[in-house]
Amino acid sequence: MRDFSHTGEAPQRAVVYCRVSGKKQKKDGSGLSSQEHRCRQYAEAKGYEVVEVFPDDRSAEGDFVKRPGMVDLLNFLDQHPNEKFVVIFDDLKRYSRDTEFHLKLRRVMLERGAIRECLNFNFEDSPEGKFNETITAAAGTYERESMGRQNWQKSIARLEQGYCVQSVPPVGYKYIKAPSGGKVLVRDEPAASVVQEALEGFATGRLSSQVEVKRFLESHPDFPRTGYNGEIPQWTAVRMMRQPLYAGLVDGRAWGVSIREGKHEGLISITAFERIQQKLDGGAYAPARKDIATDFPLRGAVCCSECQSPLTAGWSKGKYKKYPYYFCHNKRCDLRGKTISRKKIEGEFEALLGDLQPSRQLVEIAGAMFKDYWDAQLGRSASIRKAIQRELREAERSLEKLLDAVVEATNPRVIAAYEKRIEKVERKKLVLQEKERESASPPQSFEDLFELSIRFLSSPCKLWQTGRFDMQRLVLTLAFPGHLTYCRETGFRTPQPSVPFSFFQTFSLENKMVLPERFELSASPLPRECSTPELRQRWLRYCGKRRAKAAGTCHRAGGGRKRLL
Repeated sequence: MRDFSHTGEAPQRAVVYCRVSGKKQKKDGSGLSSQEHRCRQYAEAKGYEVVEVFPDDRSAEGDFVKRPGMVDLLNFLDQHPNEKFVVIFDDLKRYSRDTEFHLKLRRVMLERGAIRECLNFNFEDSPEGKFNETITAAAGTYERESMGRQNWQKSIARLEQGYCVQSVPPVGYKYIKAPSGGKVLVRDEPAASVVQEALEGFATGRLSSQVEVKRFLESHPDFPRTGYNGEIPQWTAVRMMRQPLYAGLVDGRAWGVSIREGKHEGLISITAFERIQQKLDGGAYAPARKDIATDFPLRGAVCCSECQSPLTAGWSKGKYKKYPYYFCHNKRCDLRGKTISRKKIEGEFEALLGDLQPSRQLVEIAGAMFKDYWDAQLGRSASIRKAIQRELREAERSLEKLLDAVVEATNPRVIAAYEKRIEKVERKKLVLQEKERESASPPQSFEDLFELSIRFLSSPCKLWQTGRFDMQRLVLTLAFPGHLTYCRETGFRTPQPSVPFSFFQTFSLENKMVLPERFELSASPLPRECSTPELRQRWLRYCGKRRAKAAGTCHRAGGGRKRLL
């Protein structure tokens, strides 16, 4: 330890240390500047020359090693081993709020020959002075830990009431003062609408991958950018899709509070949120190429006829310009590298969509069928709601049994297994509660809900020709659930369309006459009736021949059966 007491020199050079507990206090308050101003006034009154100021905006729970400002101060002292500095700080709490680290920091300062001076505390090199310093540091430690405990308890209480306790709200939300006190989340437009459309698009399959969600967010200038070059990091999209707050839920499992309904309005439904989690956990099919963009909408959806590998695509540089092509990139395929013009393959795909397009009469029939089903579903809504309520009661009984089992269990593994089952039942309960609310009355009319579906069924080719990449991918997903196979010589092989278009292909409005012997067996006991005299005469002649062969043993009453034209 360096000792300067024998020189009798008064210290003339000083450094100032000031600290606030967090970056928010540094940004919103004036604590650092106020502390520095008071310390400079003190140094001027003492005749000290302030050579450096070391600010800090971290609490680090008392550990000075985790404070950049304090580390810089100690390094500064190490760089001037032959000089004697006075370290000035505003209050003992700004110096340290942990007894152990306070004593360690005092020892470190003495080893470097620094003299500590505080505006609100007098350091004395005596047993009484050291005792008072230790007691004051212990009081600061108690105050810090007591405040931390109170904040923890208040946060748990807020979570149990359904309020979010995050210091920074997620994108699409902002805090306002709640009528009952505290703060509550509300929609923050226009970012909220962008987030809502992105999440619903991924849940319904319109955006089939995390990369497409990321690109969708980047296409909206209202969504904040946090990455380099104006991009959005991939983890931002993933974290957004994992955020329960967007479904109106509050997740306090890190605080020991189970997931529950929040006091704020969700951007999506709980059912949509659960569907997103299932897709993320199971892996969603989609090409994860960054350059897929809007140049090649069929990339990843069309397969090679030889190896069944998805076709890739790219631009080929010619003499004067670039040309777009699709091609197989499988090294083991005989057609590897053999290009297919984008105009050719996408033109044939448009023709394929044109063949799928049903007639206007079929679309009207489909709309009438949807309407009949809608009316029947409304009639069954009461029974559906009762079934949901019954499932909800069963879930509550199961939850009570699991809670009783947790109370009686002593093995940590068993308790952890029960807690996982409890969490699963609680999530199921939330979904059932949402379904119960939705089954009470339809939120929209039939026309509002099925307008887009009818438009798609009536003209899938028009939606493809809009040129919007998201609509083209939607047409691919809804019209052809599986991969399409393309041959360079013959074009698209027989595709397997989705169920609605398969139904339209097998359904026909053309009417034809059915011959008697092909419509129903003549030995049928059902009465027959003809719709015209000519058919009746023909039927009588046919029956006469049958009676002659059967020696008059077969007698038919009531004539023939009506023939439908």
